[in-house]
Amino acid sequence: MPNFSSRLLLVLYLLLLVACQSPANEEHIRQQILDNGAVIRAAFAEGDLQKIEALHHPKVEKALGYTNVQKGREAVIKGVATTLENYSIEFIENEVESILIDGNLAIEQTKFSIAGKPKKGGEPFTFSGRTLVTYIRYEKSPTGWATIREIIQPATN
Repeated sequence: MPNFSSRLLLVLYLLLLVACQSPANEEHIRQQILDNGAVIRAAFAEGDLQKIEALHHPKVEKALGYTNVQKGREAVIKGVATTLENYSIEFIENEVESILIDGNLAIEQTKFSIAGKPKKGGEPFTFSGRTLVTYIRYEKSPTGWATIREIIQPATN
C-alpha cells in the first residue's frame, strides 16, 4: 500500500495533467500557433530565410504537390531560397479553419492565397489552396513550435 506522500504526489501529478489540458491552456497554445503563422508569413514577405529555417524542424517533410515532396529542412530551405531569389511573396489570405491540439503536437488546417511578384520580369501570380500543417514543440524555434509536416492542396478553380 502506497504511503501518504506517494498518494499525494500522484494526486498532484493528476491535477497538473488536467490543468495542462484545460481550455485556458488549449486557447494559449492555439494563440501560439496563430502567432507562429504570423511570424512565418512575415518572414516570407521579408525574404528572411534564416527565420523561415528556424521555424522548421530538422525532420520536416512537405508535400507541396503530388510529385513534389521535400524531406528534411535542408531540402525545404533550398526550395524556399530558390523561390525567394526569384519572387517577392505576400500572403494575401490566411483563413485558419481549424486547429487540433494534442500535447506537443498541433495540426492547423488553413485556406490561403499567396501573391508572387517576379524579381526579374514576368507576370505576377496568385496561388491559392488549403494546407494541413503539423507543428511540434521545438525549443530551438523562436516561437517554441516548428513545422514538421505539411501538405498543400492547390485550389481547383
